[in-house]
Amino acid sequence: MAVTRSSELCDLVLIKKQLITIIAQCKERGLVHSVKWASELAFSLDPLPLNERPPTSELTAEDTQDLDALCLAKSYFDLKEYDRAAYFLRGCQSPKAYFLYMYSRYLSGEKKKDDETVDSLGPLEKGQVRNEALRELRVELSKKHSAGELDGFALYLYGVVLRKMDLLKEAVEIFVAATHALPLHWGSWLELCNLITNIEMLKSLSLPDCWVKDFFMAHMYTELQMIKEALQKYQSLMEAGFAKSTYIISQIAVAYHNIRDIDQALYLFNELREQDPFRIENMDTFSNLLYVRSMKPELSYLAHNLVEIDKYRVETCCVIGNYYSLRSQHEKAALYFQRALKLNPRCLGAWTLMGHEYMEMKNTSAAIQAYRHAIEVNKRDYRAWYGLGQTYEILKMPFYSLYYYRKAHQLRPNDSRMLVALGECYEKLSQQVEAKKCYWRAYSVGDVERMALLKLAKLHEQLNESDDAAQCYIIYIQDIFSCGEQLEHAEVSTALRYLGQYYFKNKLYDEASLCAQRCCDYNDAREEGKALLRQISAVREQGEPSSTDLSLPCVFNPLSNNATPVRRVSPLDLSSVTP
Repeated sequence: MAVTRSSELCDLVLIKKQLITIIAQCKERGLVHSVKWASELAFSLDPLPLNERPPTSELTAEDTQDLDALCLAKSYFDLKEYDRAAYFLRGCQSPKAYFLYMYSRYLSGEKKKDDETVDSLGPLEKGQVRNEALRELRVELSKKHSAGELDGFALYLYGVVLRKMDLLKEAVEIFVAATHALPLHWGSWLELCNLITNIEMLKSLSLPDCWVKDFFMAHMYTELQMIKEALQKYQSLMEAGFAKSTYIISQIAVAYHNIRDIDQALYLFNELREQDPFRIENMDTFSNLLYVRSMKPELSYLAHNLVEIDKYRVETCCVIGNYYSLRSQHEKAALYFQRALKLNPRCLGAWTLMGHEYMEMKNTSAAIQAYRHAIEVNKRDYRAWYGLGQTYEILKMPFYSLYYYRKAHQLRPNDSRMLVALGECYEKLSQQVEAKKCYWRAYSVGDVERMALLKLAKLHEQLNESDDAAQCYIIYIQDIFSCGEQLEHAEVSTALRYLGQYYFKNKLYDEASLCAQRCCDYNDAREEGKALLRQISAVREQGEPSSTDLSLPCVFNPLSNNATPVRRVSPLDLSSVTP
């Protein structure tokens, strides 16, 4: 069947036929995850009339000869008796039987590896057990590949074997070949996603022009933190006819989670739960959002609900771990993340979350080990790099911290938290110029924690750059007032105290008086505010005039006692500088 090109997404009937065909092909080969992905997409499209449904695959002479052995082996395969399945497929010639023979051997090796890992090692030593079948499989598949005898499915398996052996460059080439040989098989695309490290590498690949490529590109943009592009891609897919797809809804929710748009992500996850109430996938990400918002009742309900559905799923263990972490029961939380890793040693989220729990328990060496495992699983996980930076910061090793924070910043260039952390590292290393650049850049990209300007102001203060410090404090106060936040915001009083003294020294007594009056609204600055007001009164009684220097920055309109910002000032021309 001809594959629909990317530009022909509008032909939904043809896409539906292609999905039905690939579902049948993947089912015959035991590729359950690809079956599920294609089935979810097919379910979101309108059903086909009986006369338009594609015919079942035609049998070749080779298929007919191997049919009985294939049926028997597939029944054993479905019961996870992989060695038994492989035994009965020895000597079979058809591509279908050959794939199932090799795949059974691969899964047998994986099962033995996992059993040995669970029996003998704790979750922090997982990487030392290997799948013993890989070397033999690679030799046999390599010979067939050289002879040009591998179809799209066998190429996919060859790529998986190479990836497991850490032969990543060769694996990428094979997965690209697999997508060309069989563009509709999502498994090959997904494996390719895990090997692409940056946008340049993505652009350098020659990929088939097929509608599945649009799903791949959207997934890749999400993985590479190019969230705007990912959302545009998913939006165009929904408009093309996949609006009911739970897969796309879940991916959009994950994208919003990655850019910390928590409200939108929560809304989409709740919608997803309504459409698919027994879904377990992505629920660990949902629980992360509930954790960040400290929504204990909702997180408790989610945990209980998932335990009822399937208590031995990785996502369920992560959700329960998050629940205990929110209740500050960190030992219990770490235990559940360890359980998740026993179920799946390559679960990225569990490694990272376990690192966080060890940090809470002050076990820095275990935290470092957990974060390093997370990076082994996925080098694009900025949370693990950031966690390592924090751990080494606690150990007072700023050079190490700086290295890991830089890695996190490269992955999330517009995340202010990474920039603030970099700035703090540079400060500790007495590299004040670099620290200033980081703090200003953090403010420029949208400071989520509203700390960058304060740190920049305090740094200017330490360096006796009083004008620059005052300007930073002014912008900070204007931002706090303009976005309607509560005026008891932690550091507003600090800014007002400094500005009061700054204006007083520069003989701007009206502005100094306004700041002093504002200081009286805060418990920790009240006495200093009153003292400054007394100083101003004393100076005015002596008849000393106010300065008329218009070059000095002003935070409040001197004619009124309201909090309306008059103008914005830029402390330094650093907006174009990237650390």
